[in-house]
Amino acid sequence: MLLVKQELLAALANTLESFSPGAGAKAIFESPKVAAHGDFASTAAMQLAKPLGRKPRELADEISAALRATPAFAQWVEAIEIAGPGFLNIRLKTAAKQQIVREVLAAGAAFGHQPARGDKVLVEFVSANPTGPLHVGHGRQAALGDAICNLLATQGDDVYREFYYNDAGVQIQTLANSTQLRLQGFKPGDAEWPSGEKAPAYNGDYIADIAEDFKGKKTVSADDREYTASGDVDDIDAIRQFAVAYLRHEQDLDLKAFQVSFDNYYLESSLYTSGRVSATVQKLVDAGKTYEQDGALWLKSTEYGDDKDRVMRKQDGTYTYFVPDVAYHIAKWERGFHKVVNIQGTDHHGTIARVRAGLQAAGVGIPAGYPDYVLHTMVRVMKGGEEVKISKRAGSYVTLRDLIEWTSTDAVRFFLLSRKPDTEYTFDVDLAVAKNNDNPVYYVQYAHARICSVLTAWGGDVAALKSVDLSALESPAAQALMLLLAKYPAMLTAAATDFAPHDVTFYLRELAASYHSYYDAERILVDDEAVKQARLALVAATAQVLHNGLAVLGVSAPRKM
Repeated sequence: MLLVKQELLAALANTLESFSPGAGAKAIFESPKVAAHGDFASTAAMQLAKPLGRKPRELADEISAALRATPAFAQWVEAIEIAGPGFLNIRLKTAAKQQIVREVLAAGAAFGHQPARGDKVLVEFVSANPTGPLHVGHGRQAALGDAICNLLATQGDDVYREFYYNDAGVQIQTLANSTQLRLQGFKPGDAEWPSGEKAPAYNGDYIADIAEDFKGKKTVSADDREYTASGDVDDIDAIRQFAVAYLRHEQDLDLKAFQVSFDNYYLESSLYTSGRVSATVQKLVDAGKTYEQDGALWLKSTEYGDDKDRVMRKQDGTYTYFVPDVAYHIAKWERGFHKVVNIQGTDHHGTIARVRAGLQAAGVGIPAGYPDYVLHTMVRVMKGGEEVKISKRAGSYVTLRDLIEWTSTDAVRFFLLSRKPDTEYTFDVDLAVAKNNDNPVYYVQYAHARICSVLTAWGGDVAALKSVDLSALESPAAQALMLLLAKYPAMLTAAATDFAPHDVTFYLRELAASYHSYYDAERILVDDEAVKQARLALVAATAQVLHNGLAVLGVSAPRKM
């Protein structure tokens, strides 16, 4: 049906061109708001009426007649109806809708994918500081980032996954100090342990675990580093390096369990040791975009839309946190990534304007609006009807590992992707493990497994279904399912453009519902061989699209449940 649409669109473009030179370039089909009105719609007559000095409905009549005379419309279109002030509602023949089944089965796992276009895209996500276990907010970000990468890849982009972490700030020193206190035999609640909401200490049990392994002179390995503990309680630098490596290893385990991987880990400390931060500050000074006031260095960020100028270098000589961010993004640009997407929590909203201001002010050719941002809210967790706020492991929050252990990787991914990133989300653990239709991931996966059981019961070669006669697929339920299959590629493109993997979850739930309705309406393994083969081809195509969509989300498509 995708090829059918292309043929019809070409015919529409040629026809409009004959009415008004240049009009063919604007030929598009829309989806009727009411399905009963047809399969495609065109507003071309209304758009051309004014420049041509014609009445829209009269022009619609002429365009309709011209379209019906084209070979493509004659072959694939059952009727063209004129509605309202001049809408052209196009109703396809059943044979046109059936073509989507062949297209899906022929393309297989590549159905919905666009050809490679050579665009390099860097997606930065998770980027958790190595100061504790990954929490459920990091989980939402991991799911979002990975799914957005997969979406962009379906559109032909060359996608690069990057994890940036702060390994040089105050929080890292707090981690080292907390571990040293544990090594000295102190624990939360002791008089020697810092207390209070803003006290510089981490209280989770994981700090005791780090101290125990440091004392045991263990070696820890992460994707980007390896370190052997010295066991020296007084060596704060060794404690710091071991603690960071330990937590990076823990994060790697969590991400591996979540089936998320990265192409590169970028260290904030490297921005200082390489001189990138000082070079960036010098660029801004040389460009005349800074000034000194009250012993601090300020960026003229209001010149680039920020609500006030921002301090870059404080009175004590240290840089504010957005300065290394500017240096980091200049590095991204210089590495050839001219399209960059950052997945971050909504608490980073205030940094967007100042980072973009710094990038513009640096004068290195970076366009306005670079980089793109996807901001997400935190996640509330409900279990047994009550909100869960803390984890023994972390001490103050629910970890991603907890969530996976309570449910499954598939459930966590699908649930965390099922809403727009910037909307509040409550993760219901009890719903995530329920084996019923109220559980959305179960509902979609069950549709796939149900089809696989039908194909197994049939026992034939699925590859042979690519060429069967599809003329028996005439029922309303079959046609509704075929039309939904045909929407998958456009849905993927829109979701990739909008960085909206939740659109994929919505689509999959709709497709699963359409399949379940079809299954209830028509027996598949009937005695009539031609009918059986056609219906098997339809459900095999449906299974393929379910599989493809779940793969974009990083969720499995089980054959049995």
